[in-house]
Amino acid sequence: MTSDPAPRLSRTDIARRAALDLPDGGIVNLGIGIPALCSNLLPEGVELRYHAENGILGFSEMDTKLDGDPNIMDAGGNFPKLVPGMAFFDSVESFGLIRGGHIDVTVLGGLQVSGKGDLANWMIPKRGIGSIGGGMDLATNAKRVIVAMEHTTRDNKPKIVNQCSFPLTAPNCVDDIITDIAVIKVKTQGLFLMEAAQGWSPEDVQAITEPKLIVSDNFKTFQTA
Repeated sequence: MTSDPAPRLSRTDIARRAALDLPDGGIVNLGIGIPALCSNLLPEGVELRYHAENGILGFSEMDTKLDGDPNIMDAGGNFPKLVPGMAFFDSVESFGLIRGGHIDVTVLGGLQVSGKGDLANWMIPKRGIGSIGGGMDLATNAKRVIVAMEHTTRDNKPKIVNQCSFPLTAPNCVDDIITDIAVIKVKTQGLFLMEAAQGWSPEDVQAITEPKLIVSDNFKTFQTA
């Protein structure tokens, strides 16, 4: 594969772009890694109620301190800031919210996403370790699933593939893919390229994406603010 035509976005900028798609007032669950960065990158005036699988609802951002209260952590080990109205409950109640379809949006990381919207994000077979956690429930039951990830692996192999070779988290579940070079919407007709990073053409994005991309009529340059 050829070298990149322009710089890729940072992990923070991927999260910042994903945060633009979170609905004001919505109930949102953030996965670990890039998704967790979204909580402190919301556009001005947007307020969300975050949910964590281990039994928290209603926090609005993460405490960036590393010495937070170990008794108040989300499922990814982050420290939510305490705000009036937060609720704490057990995992039965928490997964009841998820499986009942009460999560408006979940932002998850990804190892692979297929052209049909299948998601694999919990184990790399060669490593032989991994835990699916609540990802299966979130991917299956959230009203909207956004995957925020880097577009390729460290050796520049596509992570958006024709068919996932890693164990699936859930099939046909992804609505949107936001990477360091593109915003892609998953529809029944295929993968629609909505945005590309500055300096990246649709052809550049296609070169490191296995499935055929359909360039949207509203295609534009990547927006992060």
